[in-house]
Amino acid sequence: KLRNQIKESYALLIAAGLDPEKSTLFVQGHNPNHAELSWILSCYTQFGELSRMTQFKDKSAKHPDNINAGLFTYPVLMAADILLYQADFVPVGEDQRQHCELTRDIAVRFNNIYGETFKVPEAYVPKAGARVMGLANPSAKMSKSDPNGCVFLMEKPEDIARKFKRAVTDSDTENCVHFDMQNKPGVSNLMNIYSAVTGKSFDEIEQEFAGKGYGAFKPAVGDAVIETLRPIREEATRLLEDKQYLCSVYTEGAQRASVIARKTLRKVYKKIGLVEKPF
Repeated sequence: KLRNQIKESYALLIAAGLDPEKSTLFVQGHNPNHAELSWILSCYTQFGELSRMTQFKDKSAKHPDNINAGLFTYPVLMAADILLYQADFVPVGEDQRQHCELTRDIAVRFNNIYGETFKVPEAYVPKAGARVMGLANPSAKMSKSDPNGCVFLMEKPEDIARKFKRAVTDSDTENCVHFDMQNKPGVSNLMNIYSAVTGKSFDEIEQEFAGKGYGAFKPAVGDAVIETLRPIREEATRLLEDKQYLCSVYTEGAQRASVIARKTLRKVYKKIGLVEKPF
């Protein structure tokens, strides 16, 4: 199941518009440089910094019987993912901004000790869709752990439509489409999603659904999401059937990524005094 999900995720990246000829797309596990740099960076990351990570605290609370070291140090691996490629910007959702800040702190700390080694990246957060909340619970971010409140890219259109029709809005008497994240989190979340897939501003959305109420708005959001995802789902399905092509592009992607990553890792080895690897 995990292998299939990895291949599906890879196919979805291509289907969503990333061209393997222009973008280096690879499976992280095919590039051991990530794990090597992660260990080194963990020696320059403080216990207190990792213990303050919001996602670690949230997941620890939800799974108190499985608070493992991998979960605790995962943000360091994320830092390695970024710093290996000397990234200028990291496109993330709002919930990952804290991890990007940790990455910056680690890079600055390392550079201060050993001289210029890593480029200090900035988080690139979109104006719309930066934090998508759950359809069933708009007070929590959309998550795979709540399948009823989460939209999957390969999901059937009828299932997506049903989820949006059942989406939690708000218990006010106005029944009007108006953006107010504090007082109307449900409908504001739907407006955020609608804006992300249509490109319309919140003002335009409010005007479009003025006087129509939630009954008209919720299925409209569902339809917009369905039509946005339709070509992606269809292309991903086609790609997944061409196993030889997928294997060839993720193999080539891993080779290209390894060349770039190894260059950074060699620099790190030299800076801290390790003997350069002979292969």
